[in-house]
Amino acid sequence: MAEDKSMLFITCTAPVNIAVIKYWGKRDEELILPINSSLSLTLHQDQLKSTTTVAASRDFKEDRIWLNGKEENINHPRLQSCLREIRRLARKRRSSGDGHSNTLTLHYKVHICSVNNFPTAAGLASSAAGYACLVYALAKLYGLEGELSEIARQGSGSACRSMYGGFVQWIMGEKEDGSDSIAQQIEPETHWPELRVLILVVSAEQKPVGSTAGMQTSVKTSPLLKYRTQIVPKRMKEMIEAIKRQDFEIFGQLTMKDSNQFHATCLDTFPPIFYLSDISKRIINLVHKYNSHFGETRVVYTFDAGPNAVIYTRELHVDEFVEVVKHYFPPEENGEQVKHYKHTPPNSTTPQFQFLKGLPVNSVSVSEQLKSSIQMDPVKAGIQYIINTQVGPGPQLIEDANRHLLGKDGLPKQ
Repeated sequence: MAEDKSMLFITCTAPVNIAVIKYWGKRDEELILPINSSLSLTLHQDQLKSTTTVAASRDFKEDRIWLNGKEENINHPRLQSCLREIRRLARKRRSSGDGHSNTLTLHYKVHICSVNNFPTAAGLASSAAGYACLVYALAKLYGLEGELSEIARQGSGSACRSMYGGFVQWIMGEKEDGSDSIAQQIEPETHWPELRVLILVVSAEQKPVGSTAGMQTSVKTSPLLKYRTQIVPKRMKEMIEAIKRQDFEIFGQLTMKDSNQFHATCLDTFPPIFYLSDISKRIINLVHKYNSHFGETRVVYTFDAGPNAVIYTRELHVDEFVEVVKHYFPPEENGEQVKHYKHTPPNSTTPQFQFLKGLPVNSVSVSEQLKSSIQMDPVKAGIQYIINTQVGPGPQLIEDANRHLLGKDGLPKQ
């Protein structure tokens, strides 16, 4: 924590998580209590993260927030829920003598600045990372420790899972006050080291139907969603067991089936919700043809509320599958992106497009037998870029004061 006279700063980062057993539908809209438990993998912050700086000062006239360079309404109900709960917990612990002994007084207003290094509202769990980062940063500001996922859940349901690294379940809970609806780490990020995650970004545009509105409509109109709540408990148990014993075959089958059922539920909603695009469906087809060629599950897809594919595989298959994706969705054919395909030249100040981002990928050849087995025509436009990442840790405190997003005046630096 850095202190500048009457101003205190905290900067933190928090990860994206991608569910393999999906959360869709609430039994309580205000507290964000789900109708089923869910399970996710936390992605590494070297590739995808939210960064949030919180500053508190006696000179601030009101609470304010900036998201990705734009000031937003601080009075959004979910933002207020997180602020209110953190401050309530801080007052409670301070009155009992358990609070952090810093000089911050609880009547100080706060300025919040948050940025994502990935597309926001495009179905890549930006709200999960954002709210997890907000809650973690506020907790550090007020000197709070312990269970925070219940508070993060009230900002965005899946944010509770981003409070932990590795493999995380969100227990739906039974209590009306939501006190037992919390996240719990199943295994740490070091548990399955050869696991890799490829994000195939089909579109960075905002999704046509927001998750909150989509869930509300599904709960009201989808009979399939009601059936889904009956089978998820068994699926959760099987998924946890598969992860613990590193059984990729079972992990993959459950992940793809759950993704398919989630999107079937969206289609069963009335009016129907279409999150998958034609390119998404081609990716699904490609994965099944690829696996069929080898007679085993080598790559696995899952889609959240958007067209972007998240592919789980093992490290030894990354190079080949990326080459397969490039063959059937060639970046050279994506219009203006061709001139930005290569890395930024030395000493160049012009931003250059990179089709492959994140962990390094080696160039390999795709066998003619595999191409013959897949039998798909390449498309001229489809995948914008690929992010290669892995399972990673939970929220982190940034000690370097130079990385604060707010300046000494309490306003965004840029």
